[in-house]
Amino acid sequence: MGWMPTMLGVVVVSLAATPVGAKGLREAVFAGGCFWCVEHALQGVPGVVEVISGYSGGSVENPTYEEVSSGRTGHLEAVLVRYDPQQVDFARLVRIFGENIDPLDAGGQFCDRGPQYRSAIFVADAEEEQIARQWIAETEARLGASVATLILPRTAFYPAEEYHQDFSRKNPLRYHLYRWGCGRDARLKAVWGDAPKAP
Repeated sequence: MGWMPTMLGVVVVSLAATPVGAKGLREAVFAGGCFWCVEHALQGVPGVVEVISGYSGGSVENPTYEEVSSGRTGHLEAVLVRYDPQQVDFARLVRIFGENIDPLDAGGQFCDRGPQYRSAIFVADAEEEQIARQWIAETEARLGASVATLILPRTAFYPAEEYHQDFSRKNPLRYHLYRWGCGRDARLKAVWGDAPKAP
């Protein structure tokens, strides 16, 4: 069954409505700057089974980190979330994702600049688009400013190289030094106040 998102007029086959694997898991894709940080934020959410760092939204098949970092492939650093819809729904994932990014920044995220670091919610069908648009409306009302986070149709997702996967768990010191040096937590507090960044 096809679906035509209103913002781009591109026909996309609904992915979210189709269970993934025998356990009926679903998938969501988010981009929020450095994929290490978005992966870290979503890994501890009850009902989230797996988070994979990677690339989505571009025109090159199987891009490398170096290609995406150049900003020439059209991909965004993103994460694919596999989750159990009986335990957590797409709307909750969007809210948790949203409070772990700067939704007001159109030029990247934190210290990472360029189109490959923009924030985005990739939607697979009209229901997900509606949820994403509702979150944007609520966020604009809450923050009193325009949200720059994109709503994009789900396209191919390419896993990043193995050394990027589970980076915060494998390399906690390097991860926390990067996060601190990038000013991520300071900016999150400035945008969101003391709102919890994970459940």
